[in-house]
Amino acid sequence: MGVLTLEGIHKEFPGGAVAVDGVDLDVAPGELVVLLGPSGCGKSTLMRIVAGIEVPTSGRVRIDGVDVTDLPPQKRDVAMVFQNYALYPHMSVRDNLAFGLRMRGTERDAAALRVTEVADSLGITTLLERKPAQLSGGQRQRVALGRAIARRAKVFLLDEPLSNLDVQLRVTTRAELARLHRRLQVPMLYVTHDQEEAMTLGDRVAVMQAGRFLQVAPPLEIYARPATLFVAGFVGSPRMNFVDCSFDPIARRLDLQGTAIALGSGEVAAAPTDRRDVVAGIRPEDTSLVEPAAGDLRGRVDVVEPLGRETLLHVVIDGREREDAEMRVLVSGGAAPRAGATVGLRFRRDRIHLFDAATEQRLEASAPTSPRTA
Repeated sequence: MGVLTLEGIHKEFPGGAVAVDGVDLDVAPGELVVLLGPSGCGKSTLMRIVAGIEVPTSGRVRIDGVDVTDLPPQKRDVAMVFQNYALYPHMSVRDNLAFGLRMRGTERDAAALRVTEVADSLGITTLLERKPAQLSGGQRQRVALGRAIARRAKVFLLDEPLSNLDVQLRVTTRAELARLHRRLQVPMLYVTHDQEEAMTLGDRVAVMQAGRFLQVAPPLEIYARPATLFVAGFVGSPRMNFVDCSFDPIARRLDLQGTAIALGSGEVAAAPTDRRDVVAGIRPEDTSLVEPAAGDLRGRVDVVEPLGRETLLHVVIDGREREDAEMRVLVSGGAAPRAGATVGLRFRRDRIHLFDAATEQRLEASAPTSPRTA
């Protein structure tokens, strides 16, 4: 079992463009860490640095405590699965699966046995004599995964391996990856911009922006306690609603540009101890419909999107012309009002997230003071 350690990884390209900016990370044996973020945030560059395809400007890469920063890819004992499969078109599936084993000098009989085991585990035994051009996209992806598995490498790197698959096949292959992860018990680094993949596959998720980690935590912790405004808006579907407001810690009250929301002691997920301008974040699923006069905010249903079990409403808030004029609300599929209806919105007090308007950092509630002991 391997341990992957990244120490102060920094990558600056000619011309001054910084792709990765001082990243530290430890990936334990059997742990799958997902690098999640928008295009251009540095995810794939960091993956290529771990693989040895890119050289960091500074920082070190260690596998099992051994510094591999200056080693070429073939000497790192790392298996990588690419978005575009990277299969050899002139080779059969059998030969593609065995290629890495042959390059490492594995005996022919041992390699053949290993290929048979891997093919059987991925359900591709009947494809062994075919060429990649004779396979579907899903079959090619399983072959690419199989080639990586066959090597029994110390570290697995997966760079958006499901992005070329259709929706149904993506769900099936994601389940296969989860089972593979449990079986192999090696460190895995997984790159994606798909938050659903991140939430379902990752033991931890590292949310990236502009080459930096904004938060590294288990998926549900990132969902429940996003560290920054960017993380809050990026993780969660439909995305979180944001409203500019001020917070009065003495009155325990939010002022949403003229609409006051009283908060009981301990009801808010995060609260500053001084009066300041904040951004309140409320997820669509933490908002309910009430009579217009009883709501925290009042508005008009503009768009109704039936999603099956649930319905997504776009509600335009009364008297607002700015970006925060529209709020997204999730309701059960059979309880959705029609477009044009006037509704009240009521927010769950214990799930209102507050962020400093200037720094965009989450505002944490102050911890209770313990009594002194003699």
